[in-house]
Amino acid sequence: QVQLVESGGGLVQAGGSLRLSCAASGSIFGIDVMRWYRQAPGKQRELVAAITSSGSTNYADSVKGRFTISRDNAKNTAYLQMNTLKPEDTAVYYCNAGVFAIGTMIPRQYWGQGTQVTVSS
Repeated sequence: QVQLVESGGGLVQAGGSLRLSCAASGSIFGIDVMRWYRQAPGKQRELVAAITSSGSTNYADSVKGRFTISRDNAKNTAYLQMNTLKPEDTAVYYCNAGVFAIGTMIPRQYWGQGTQVTVSS
């Protein structure tokens, strides 16, 4: 079994920064794409950023230039550095990863439990 554990959320003033971490553990042969999603109250979950195993990245337009996704493949961990935070960034942030088990060719998707980010104005 595989677990994703997020950390680093909290309360910050507008203009501040936070760094989220997502650590994967368990029966892992390899990890494909790692993603950060967020869901604000009353809104649908949206993709914030994604990073492939080779380091290619993709961002939602709303966070480009402010957020940076990275990963440490040796530690099976992804990060989301969030700068110049705005009140509209307030949401629960979820980590998602496609994980290869030994002997499989198709990654299975796993989700973390989420971490709350609150940005005050």
